[in-house]
Parts: sequence; structure tokens; C-alpha cells
Amino acid sequence: MGKISDAIERHQKETFTGQPIPRPPAPEPRPPAAPERKTEASTVRVDHFNPKLVVISAPGSVDAERFKALRRQIIFSKRDPQPRVIMVTSALPGEGKTYVTANVGCSIAQGVDQHVLLMDCDLRQPSLHNMLGIPNREGLHEYLTGKRKLTDLLIRTSIDRLSLLTAGSVSPNPSELLSSKFMKECLHELRERYHDRYIIIDTTPTQLTSESSALVNYVDGIVLVVRAHKTPREAVQKCVDQVGRDKMLGMVFNDYAAEQDTYLKYKSGYFK
Repeated sequence: MGKISDAIERHQKETFTGQPIPRPPAPEPRPPAAPERKTEASTVRVDHFNPKLVVISAPGSVDAERFKALRRQIIFSKRDPQPRVIMVTSALPGEGKTYVTANVGCSIAQGVDQHVLLMDCDLRQPSLHNMLGIPNREGLHEYLTGKRKLTDLLIRTSIDRLSLLTAGSVSPNPSELLSSKFMKECLHELRERYHDRYIIIDTTPTQLTSESSALVNYVDGIVLVVRAHKTPREAVQKCVDQVGRDKMLGMVFNDYAAEQDTYLKYKSGYFK
């Protein structure tokens, strides 16, 4: 009965005064949440890298130090503007271009403030993902064929400041895709998105396919991998003539067994 009496009394007061009983102000509506900025796919954690990724598996080795030297030559290049998009290629297969691509990319990413995107442009026999222990489900092929957005395909690896764009599905027409306007737009978008990022591209051998000749038009510099005691001199010369000397940053002489002279014995005290 008390509740009914209180209600009647409030009604009489409102009728008598003509003023409703003040109510607490309604809470202000919350502003809509800002849409989340989608940049790259989720980080992929890897427990076991390929042992050939020596800058990670053997950071104190002589080979790792040589990749650090190559990193310095790239970062402190005297070219103007400084090369940011770099293609790694070879004249023939089996010379170690993927090995060099992965290691130099990881070495640059280990710097103080450099970010790196490793990009597999070998749409015939992709293998860059194997160096990082990451599956190759979707990648560049899916972007160039309009199946996926570029931001959905970029993978942040467990290595700080290192991302990966895998090749994706094996393509029946890789030359046409890599020479298309979509490839040009892809590199332009990646270049403009982060001004402090290096893009290191792994591509096919120049003497067997035509993809490298198409990519030359979109990159700032070229690193040529030559395997000791295997690559014919004529093949190297043809490769240099094909890609052009103006963008050549240098050559990597791979698999060279140097004599154990006094200098190497001296160095052995500094490396494991």
C-alpha cells in the first residue's frame, strides 16, 4: 500500500505545481568506435627456421657476418635515390638466389630501424617461404589475379620488422602476370605505404625465363648471385647485359671455398 500512496502523492504534486518531477539527465551517447586499421595479416610464429637461414640459425658464423657486410653495402649505398626495391636473381637455377634473398632480408631487418618485406616473385617454383618455415597457401598470384586484397596477404613473421609476401599458387602464365599493370601497382603501393621499408624480391633465373626482364623496370637495384665453379662466364655476361648495368648493385659469389690462409685462421678466433 505504501507504494500506491507514494504514487498518488507524486501525481497530486505534479498536478498542483504544474511541473513534473525532474529526472536525471540521460547519458550522452558514446561516439562510434573508429574502424580498426587493417595493415597486415596476423603474425606467424615459427619455431624452426631453415638451417640455411644462417643469420638466424648461426648468427655468429662467418657466413652471417658476410651478409651483414652485404647489408651495409645496400643501406649505405652511394646511389641517389637510395635503392629500396631490390631484386635478387641469377643466371641459372641452383645458384642460391633464394638463400641470398632470405638472409640479406633478415640481416637488414635486424638493423636498428629498417623494415623489410621479402617478396617471392618466382611463380613457377616458389621456395622463399620454406626458408622461413611458413606455408605458401595464398600470395602474390592471388593478388595479381584479383582474388585477394594485398593487405590480406602480407604476413608479419616472428622476426621483428620482417614481413613476407609468398608467391601463392603456381601460375600458368607468370610472365604475363609479372609484366602487367597490376604488378606495377602492387610495387607502387608497397613502396608508398612505408617509406622506411626495403622490399627484397626473389625471382627466377634470367637465362630460363623472361620474368626478371619485366621486373627490372620496377626495381631500384639488382643483386646477381653467381655460384663458384658452376656458373659459366658467358651466362653471367648475358645476365648482366639482359638486366642492364645501370641498376646492378653488385654480385654475390656463392659457395666459394677459400683457402685456409693466415687471414682466415686469424678470423676463426672471432667466429664460432
